[in-house]
Amino acid sequence: MHYRRLGNTGLTVSEIGFGTIPILKGNVPVLPDYYNLEDEEALSVMEEAYRMGCNLYDTAIVPEYGDAELKLGMFAARVGREKLILSDKARFFDGNEMYQAVTASCEHLGTYADLYFVHQVDEKHEDEVFRAGGALDALAELKEEGKIRFAGIASHYYDILLRGAGDARVDVLQGSGNLLERGMLERIQREPSFRQKGLLVNKVYAAGILPGYFPVRTLLQAVLAYPVSCALTGLGTKEQVRLAMGWDTKMETGRLPSFEEVLSVLEKYYEPIPCDRCQKCRCPFGTEIHTIFRQYQYYFLGKEYWALHKLDMGIEESVRFCRECKEMPCMEMCPSGIRIPEMIEKAGRLVKTHLQPAGRKPAAFDPKGFSAHRMEREAKRGL
Repeated sequence: MHYRRLGNTGLTVSEIGFGTIPILKGNVPVLPDYYNLEDEEALSVMEEAYRMGCNLYDTAIVPEYGDAELKLGMFAARVGREKLILSDKARFFDGNEMYQAVTASCEHLGTYADLYFVHQVDEKHEDEVFRAGGALDALAELKEEGKIRFAGIASHYYDILLRGAGDARVDVLQGSGNLLERGMLERIQREPSFRQKGLLVNKVYAAGILPGYFPVRTLLQAVLAYPVSCALTGLGTKEQVRLAMGWDTKMETGRLPSFEEVLSVLEKYYEPIPCDRCQKCRCPFGTEIHTIFRQYQYYFLGKEYWALHKLDMGIEESVRFCRECKEMPCMEMCPSGIRIPEMIEKAGRLVKTHLQPAGRKPAAFDPKGFSAHRMEREAKRGL
């Protein structure tokens, strides 16, 4: 394991961090229902990562990540709090709600949090977070009280992370990116204002999808090639820990696949949209084009049920907006020259075809059987 500087915090973190979603027990609304690790089993998985050099463990408040926060607190007490960097987050945007959430997190952890993020900040809640009395002000107050050491913004949106990079109250940032969805990382790499902030990157495996198509080392190496502090991976077994951490990143000298080469691999299974989620496109009607494209990709890469229902939330309206739009500025903004209205229509047809009108339940459909192909590939890699 190698280590990197976490911005200007003075902390040094392991290049590969431990994401705690897979160690939770039970089911929470936004997550799958197949995570069911008992306490000792979860602790042993975290200990395996610690043994391999991991010192950064990332979680979220109980309503979001089930009992993972509680288990992380037990783990910190077992191995020694001073040996770990604990990263936590909550999806509250009002200052009072955030203050209460952090207080609850500290009780669950049994200690302070090194890093605490306002979780999943989007354009709808952005101003609430940054304004006086918002969540960021609450984190600043909590820093003074010693309940957290550093304050952060976690978002899937480049413009929000950029705003955080320019805000003196923000010490650390958490964004997303991977071998396929590398557009935001490319933009961060070119923007100097990010250099002073520690940057954690999640979705390295694209919600667990990409290891079915690319080696884990390649996925991790791709993210670590950018100016980031730590690549966060969700790990639920000791074997997954060893796959993620049992290699020397400094010894890997092979050339990483280009975006075009990544697409060529995926083209064996479906017709991918050549979108790297750079987020430069803007819809005058407010459609999140890159998010629709992401769900379309995820459907064909193995997240059929999840992606269909995400797409179903507003896709008919987005298709209608595209039909009404005369200027189509999004196409001029797209560096890849994607024919965006056609792709939005395509996503609309996907939902219409594979969600039954009665109850809107997904139809039994597995295009080209590549969910089976993915399971076969994962089995061979021990995933």
